[in-house]
Amino acid sequence: MPATSDVSGADMALLISHLDVRFGRGEEAVHAVRDVSLTVRRGESFGLVGESGSGKSTVLRAIAGLATDWTGRIAVDGEDLGRKRSKAFYETVQMVFQDPYGSLHPRHTVDRTLSEPAKIHGIGNVGGRVEALLHDVGLGPEFRFRYPHQLSGGQRQRVAIARALMLEPRILLLDEPTSALDVSVQAEILNLLQRLKHEHGLTYILVSHDLAVIAHMCDRLAVMNAGRVVEEMDVDQLRRSQPQHNYTRQLLNASLGYDRDKADSLLTFD
Repeated sequence: MPATSDVSGADMALLISHLDVRFGRGEEAVHAVRDVSLTVRRGESFGLVGESGSGKSTVLRAIAGLATDWTGRIAVDGEDLGRKRSKAFYETVQMVFQDPYGSLHPRHTVDRTLSEPAKIHGIGNVGGRVEALLHDVGLGPEFRFRYPHQLSGGQRQRVAIARALMLEPRILLLDEPTSALDVSVQAEILNLLQRLKHEHGLTYILVSHDLAVIAHMCDRLAVMNAGRVVEEMDVDQLRRSQPQHNYTRQLLNASLGYDRDKADSLLTFD
């Protein structure tokens, strides 16, 4: 198990120690995350990368409280989390999901989608905040009373990002936020997220299978395979193609495109 980076308590936004997540019981149980430990600094963009089924999205779901059958330790801003999440937690941590078509209620206008979290948490001047956030994510006031079916995929994801920012969180969990979008739109959303990070002073934990996205967005990353973290590195090591683990080298080779000789030489890691 790779050692976690040396991050002092004052600088630490997120700590995960010996996290295990299981789904189901008995012989049918799936051990989705195995002994994962990592730390994320305040203001950092930290990537989780790996193949589908490697456990990276499950880590995010455990942090968000959506996967509850876990053991280990999860701490946000130095405060240990239990199985249930408080209102205060969701004012600190929000999540942007992969599918912009499934994450918005089809019968709710953009205004209702953005207003609802603020009303639940007792935030005032809801209308003004809705308009300000629409402006922040590159949508004008004319989008406020539209329904999801009247929006493109990229516009829907902008709404989802605005909703995540409604409670002024400090940490965003980003689960493959561009993978369901057209290639022409992906760069726009990534650049938007970069700008919002600086303007709002955010910390990102970004899940992706795309090493190019991780290299563009992140400061450090952890590589996951079969539920485990096999390697941590900074993004400069990734850009220089200097991984230490054979699985990471294989991921890098695969990211360069299909090559029959490379495909024939792929190893199985479990």
